[in-house]
Amino acid sequence: MDQQTSDRAYWIATMWKIADPVLTALAERRLKAVMPVEGKTDDRRNYTYLEALGRLLAGIAPWLETGPADGEEGRLREKAAALAREAIDAGTDPASPDYMNFGEGYQPIVDAAFLAQAILRAPTELWDRLHERVRRNAVAALKATRTRKPHFNNWLLFAATIEAALCRMGEPDWDPMRVDFALKQHEQWYVGDGTYGDGPEYHADYYNSFVIQPMLVDVLEAVGDRSADWSGMADRIRKRARRLAAIQERSISPEGTFPPIGRSLAYRFGAFHALAQTALRRELPEPLTPAQVRCALTAVIRRSVEQPGTFDAGGWLTIGFCGHQPEIGESYISTGSLYLCSVVFLPLGLPEDDPFWRGEAEWTSRKAWSGAAFAIDRAWKG
Repeated sequence: MDQQTSDRAYWIATMWKIADPVLTALAERRLKAVMPVEGKTDDRRNYTYLEALGRLLAGIAPWLETGPADGEEGRLREKAAALAREAIDAGTDPASPDYMNFGEGYQPIVDAAFLAQAILRAPTELWDRLHERVRRNAVAALKATRTRKPHFNNWLLFAATIEAALCRMGEPDWDPMRVDFALKQHEQWYVGDGTYGDGPEYHADYYNSFVIQPMLVDVLEAVGDRSADWSGMADRIRKRARRLAAIQERSISPEGTFPPIGRSLAYRFGAFHALAQTALRRELPEPLTPAQVRCALTAVIRRSVEQPGTFDAGGWLTIGFCGHQPEIGESYISTGSLYLCSVVFLPLGLPEDDPFWRGEAEWTSRKAWSGAAFAIDRAWKG
């Protein structure tokens, strides 16, 4: 087995190791019965199950949508897509024992948005192929989040992503104002060199990657043509995303580690959501090559997921940055939260013969710290 084939096989195996417990339990309508809920506050049981569903599907959606139809991987993809549709049914059916909270507290806005993002990324597998009854329930669940006002920060994009998905679902009452406010406010919060503030202030953390830039790109991809104002933003927003991808690639050390900076470190390699999305979209900036990004992300995945304690005895993720480190989980972190790590797997939506999966290349820090030639970096203005 050559290296690039081995890397894709490793990504598939790791992705499925993470996804299987969640999807299987939901398809059997017993997630609440079997999923452990690790966290610092008891109230997270109100939110953790929707977190697991929305965040997991947001990461694996491109593979579900465009993965192979044949062979061993194709059979697994078909199985996973069927389970994912059952999972959406279980989480949005009011008669289900796994019916999830979309209407109480503020947190459901967040994870309804990740579920909406998954639907935008896999509209055929996760929307068009749903039974009409499930579609009605899913629409009602997303609309239930409208009773809460999002916080004045990256949360504006959660409301916008939900409305963009409702538009894709054909809902005539989708709210363009929530989209417009989120897009234009983030223009005000742009601080330069491919980075936005998280609200009026700059935060030194990974939220530009966890949420901000991927949702900006996906919202504009979905509804950008609905307004001249929005379509006029698209080019510069994508260019900013490419700059962030370049910065993220350089942050990966020769050993596949990255700085433990800022909050929500328990999302592990979900920190590379933006880099993974830019690779999926085939929009990596020069001098990055798809192969070097694959090699860098593979090193990160291996360094993180193979650390003892990452999974409990039942195969569920544990709180930690590298292994089991419950002390680094903020009060809003619980077991379901951790499944945002799945967004690193977005490039699995690229076919096996894509340049991303072909060839070997050292990433920037590996070149730099081995004494090899590497490209000069410079700020991007725009």
